Amino acid sequence: MASQEYVDKMEARKNFTNLWHTDLISTMQVDLPYCCLAFWCGPCVSYMLRKRALYGDMNRYVCCAGYMPCSGRCGESKCPEFCLFTEVLLCFGNSVASTRFLLQDQFNIQTTPCDNCIIGFMFCLQQLACIFSIIAMIVGSDEIQAASHALNCLSDSVYCTVCACMQTQHKIEMDKRDGKFGPPGPMAVPPVQQMSRIDQPLPPQAGYVASYPGQPAYPPYGYPPPAGYPPAPAGYPPAPAGYPPPPPQPYSSQPYAPHGYYSK
Repeated sequence: MASQEYVDKMEARKNFTNLWHTDLISTMQVDLPYCCLAFWCGPCVSYMLRKRALYGDMNRYVCCAGYMPCSGRCGESKCPEFCLFTEVLLCFGNSVASTRFLLQDQFNIQTTPCDNCIIGFMFCLQQLACIFSIIAMIVGSDEIQAASHALNCLSDSVYCTVCACMQTQHKIEMDKRDGKFGPPGPMAVPPVQQMSRIDQPLPPQAGYVASYPGQPAYPPYGYPPPAGYPPAPAGYPPAPAGYPPPPPQPYSSQPYAPHGYYSK
């Protein structure tokens, strides 16, 4: 059941429509100092970003953000700070990826094809370096051994660079979430004491009310209830025989919009 849930989440991510505020290639241009900090102090940055992604509430922390089989089984509830420290130190790659998945699932952010190519190239280079190391160990050739060392250095450099860019991307996205680029958008988390419009109780006069028979119901938000039409003067002749009675005329051809909303 758990594995199927993970597969369903991965399938759901394909339908996400939002984009990162900055792609991986542009992170160095947007925030070069933070990108350098993430390159040289990756685990420390990963710790800070995960805690920030949880809005500073470590009671919500779960190992690897709940995306690994060990999540929730490492004593996180007793000492979340130490568990997060252990995660970013021993499983640095998983900590970066977990923070990324956490933000993507929270804000419906898709990964662009360009970002996928960069991340895929990093993985392929790591696998190639591993294969060359195995071949060099089996063959024992100095040339292959030297090529293996060079490929490993290149793979590690690309890995550290991509992880630094990813963490900078996460930081910029949370800056956007926290309103540092302007007023917070719809992704901002409301205060605890503030209820949404759906949760607020309706006032006693709320609802659609018909003032008198034959009139359609209308929402009274922002409008006083109609006092009704005056009675028709006496002496009107009855309708001619054989004609159907006229249909009741609506009070208005356009429904009233609830207070606070507008129609586009």
